[in-house]
Amino acid sequence: MLVERGLRVMNVEVVGDAYAIASNYLRRTGAIADTFVTDERLLEIIVRMFELGECNRIRLANKAIAQFEAAEFV
Repeated sequence: MLVERGLRVMNVEVVGDAYAIASNYLRRTGAIADTFVTDERLLEIIVRMFELGECNRIRLANKAIAQFEAAEFV
């Protein structure tokens, strides 16, 4: 499904899949709470990378996990 955001078009399926992969991993490691509430910071990281041109859901998830974990230790 494609959704327009201003002048950009976003593939919600790719972003959603990347979020599901990353959030599942982060929940299992205890980095985010085990709830059904969307973690806004993680979603923001994924959307920003998607807007910069990354379209592969696995790479999006892996890069988002790395950025999310790195930001927690700063």
